[in-house]
Amino acid sequence: MYGNVMSQAVREAYKRVDDEEMMEPMVLSDGTRPRGRIDDGDSAIFYNIRGEREIELTESLTDGTFDKFPVRPMDLSFATMIQYREGLNVRVAFPPEGTISDTLSECISKAGKGQVKITEMEKAVHLGYFLNGKKGDCFEGEERITVPTRKDVVLFDEAPQMSIDEITAAVIETIHDERYELVVTNYPNVDVLGHIENPRAINEAVETVDRETGVIIDEALKEGMTVIVTADHGTVEKWYYPDGVIDTGHTDSLVPFVLLHGAENPRLRQGGELTDIAPTILHLMGIEKPAVMTGRSLIEAGVGEPCHRLLLVILDGWGFSEKTEGNLIAHARTPVMDRLMDTAPATTLKASGTAVGLPEGTVGNSEAGHLHIGAGRRINSDSVRIQCAIEDGSFFENDAFLHVMRRARDRGAALHLLGIVSFFSSHGSVDNLFRIMELAKREGLTDVCIHAMLGRRGEQPESGALYIERIEQKCEELELGQVVSVIGRYWSMDREENWDRIEKTYRMLVHGEGTPVYPDRV
Repeated sequence: MYGNVMSQAVREAYKRVDDEEMMEPMVLSDGTRPRGRIDDGDSAIFYNIRGEREIELTESLTDGTFDKFPVRPMDLSFATMIQYREGLNVRVAFPPEGTISDTLSECISKAGKGQVKITEMEKAVHLGYFLNGKKGDCFEGEERITVPTRKDVVLFDEAPQMSIDEITAAVIETIHDERYELVVTNYPNVDVLGHIENPRAINEAVETVDRETGVIIDEALKEGMTVIVTADHGTVEKWYYPDGVIDTGHTDSLVPFVLLHGAENPRLRQGGELTDIAPTILHLMGIEKPAVMTGRSLIEAGVGEPCHRLLLVILDGWGFSEKTEGNLIAHARTPVMDRLMDTAPATTLKASGTAVGLPEGTVGNSEAGHLHIGAGRRINSDSVRIQCAIEDGSFFENDAFLHVMRRARDRGAALHLLGIVSFFSSHGSVDNLFRIMELAKREGLTDVCIHAMLGRRGEQPESGALYIERIEQKCEELELGQVVSVIGRYWSMDREENWDRIEKTYRMLVHGEGTPVYPDRV
């Protein structure tokens, strides 16, 4: 047991890097070799939830045909907290609870109408997989246009416009193509930039999204389309914690909802939530709402004749707050959204907490946001399911956990625990890690290695060191386990095939490559 060695090393690393997400790998060493490397015959649990940023690393560790970079063939017993992707060579502790049917996309397809979804790679999984009810395949009559995410920048504060010009051009082309009766687009800039501490770049992102939104709205109205503008969650409208520290995470704010529907000027009700968007679209298009869609149309009166075509614009991360202090959206020039909120039928929607299937009081996120926009009903998140399992005790009887743990115990092998080190992250909680550690203790394991991924989104500065210290204290309490490596989530949780990043993480986990941390020198 090495006490608070790795938390102290992380504190030292803060002198070299401002952003935890970019922290280079650090590995615990006994002076002659790195400790806790993943080896043939070991077991591992990737305890992250959400899933889309976890696929690539999981593939590199478990897929015998993996060829994106050199890997070592290993017989690993590997479990994931949830299903990251169908077909991975893993056991899943909390598999999907059946299909989410009769989503917006499925209803549009069943009605025989064409639809297209347009964004850049950064948000492709949200506009496809999550909006479709966690279904990766397209429905009949559905197309997807994915603009490549730029590879010429490290972080997007170097290019706040991202690939927005290409998205707008693709949207305009589909607006003029009557095969598409529903056009859905996502502008990711505000959400992506909101996770970076650069107010100037955020300002440019907000203003860019506002401008491009105006461009596509004008084109849609010329074509006689109905237009809805909304968002999936908030970010930069609450830029500071109460103590003045910058908050780069998501928020619990409401989000805007604006409707442009010809000359009818429908009246919208107040008090809605994201689950009401799909029923509203079906209402506007004259399509019957399925019984399982428990959300309600936001239109109280004045819809008139069903629209022939509709444009749905999702401004990712664009929260609504009447307060101007610490509100980077209010501080930017946003003439388009200002005009729409003042003159068009508009309301605000709940996009966090129980309204999107998350625990009470938690912030929203892009996964839950898009899932609920498309589902039209509340879907309990994986975090809620896991918490319920912990409370009723079934978590500690989970077959996937027990299988990999008992295999490690019977082989005399190590158990590796990989995942985000956070309380607020939509990708997981350190408390889930603690419960797994307790189960490992109960199962009689003696060699538990913890590989921590850092990323301060919605956390206080230098919170990573505090979480690592909590884990080290838990190890001492249980007399089991140690933190053997630490890396920024930028390198370990990619979703755009930046294989050089994943390779860096793989080589840390398997080969022990990284800055060595010596217990007697910290």
